[in-house]
Amino acid sequence: MDNLLTIKKIVEICKGELFSGDENLECISFTKDTRTLREGDVYIGIRGEKFDGNAFYQDAFSKGASAAILEKNSFDRKYDGDRAIVLVEDSIEALRLLGIFKRDNTPAHFVGVTGSVGKTSTRDLIYSVVSESFKSLKTEGNFNNNIGLPLTLLRLQDEEAAVIEMGMNALGEIDYLSRITRPEIAVITNVGTAHIGELGSRENILKAKLEIMNGLVPDGKLVIDNDNDMLHSFYLKNKKNVVTVGIENESDFMATDINMFTDRIEFDIQYSGNKYPIVCPVPNKVFVYNCLIAFAVGTILDIDVQKIKTGISSFKLTNNRSEIFKTNTGLTVIDDAYNANADSMKAGIETLKNVAADRKIAILGSMLELGDFSEGLHREVGKAVVANEIDLLLTVGEEAKNIGKGAIENGMSESNIFSFEINEEAKKFLKGILVPSDTILVKASHSLHFNEIIDFLKEEF
Repeated sequence: MDNLLTIKKIVEICKGELFSGDENLECISFTKDTRTLREGDVYIGIRGEKFDGNAFYQDAFSKGASAAILEKNSFDRKYDGDRAIVLVEDSIEALRLLGIFKRDNTPAHFVGVTGSVGKTSTRDLIYSVVSESFKSLKTEGNFNNNIGLPLTLLRLQDEEAAVIEMGMNALGEIDYLSRITRPEIAVITNVGTAHIGELGSRENILKAKLEIMNGLVPDGKLVIDNDNDMLHSFYLKNKKNVVTVGIENESDFMATDINMFTDRIEFDIQYSGNKYPIVCPVPNKVFVYNCLIAFAVGTILDIDVQKIKTGISSFKLTNNRSEIFKTNTGLTVIDDAYNANADSMKAGIETLKNVAADRKIAILGSMLELGDFSEGLHREVGKAVVANEIDLLLTVGEEAKNIGKGAIENGMSESNIFSFEINEEAKKFLKGILVPSDTILVKASHSLHFNEIIDFLKEEF
């Protein structure tokens, strides 16, 4: 493999120093976490705010690490064994350089994905499509930052396609990630309100997301949701190499005849004068856009249409992301507990309306990182609760109380709104009111640990 790394190569790429060990050792897998380290991994010591990973190299070796990349200023130089140790000035910079080497020496299609809402589910859907034609790799979990993204690229061996997610909290971060990845296709799912507390405006969020273009290869394609107001405005001024998807605004890939069922969505994709029937196994309108994007990416990569359709219909959701299941007693649960912002909250509430056959219950937690915009955005969610005719609203957390206030302002009876401080209180309340015919949406920011409520519903009902 042209992208194979050896200790000698790592020293060369990172301008490092070989402290000990065999310079000809082949390095296949890398990790920064001794807790998940596997036999043969190369351990990379990362200095964090709370811990200095460089201090745990001996622990890594005891668990089977074949080598370690450590920072010179943090290394104790007390090691007298035969494992390979490479000393570098900065571990994160070393990761960046190694990620670039892997990307530049792997002859694969690279797709970069970012967006305020749906980037992980869109990433997974694109992966499902491209895997029908190519040996593929994708970002796992939340490995979408300046550490996780290079570690993802370091997993590359003989893959023919890679779907790489890019997250951000501030301006400049996606620029950094895109220049490492150099995608031939860049995807922006939408521009919403996630991280608006840090960035100050949706205009700045758009600016941050558009940084994904900075690493785009020459004549690379940008795929966008043309129904998103911010992206649509951008498109009207910048059409070159931009591929659009949409339901409302005229786009390259259009969804029509959308039919929502309790376990799927069926619709047609119209592209280049042809119509293609699609079945998506997730009854969430947001997934129409995700499917459109995956279809567009597959088309750009010249994947056979039937394979694209198979990739969409066989798609499997990541846990706690819009998964719908029935409990033993028949209760229908929409498990969207992984994370939340105003846009995804509204989409989840709309899904609740579309899926429920009887009483609709929303248990919604606080949305974090919204800064001065928090109260207004929570009240907007309350408005969506009323617009979608939700029967009972339960909120958890101080900020989430504003969801209830927004619902009351828009006509919901206070007698149908219940506010709790912690998950345990909500669980006790649910135990006394739920019946098998109910449908319940569970959604909040990740740090509220709403997975506890999901586990409770599975165990008790």
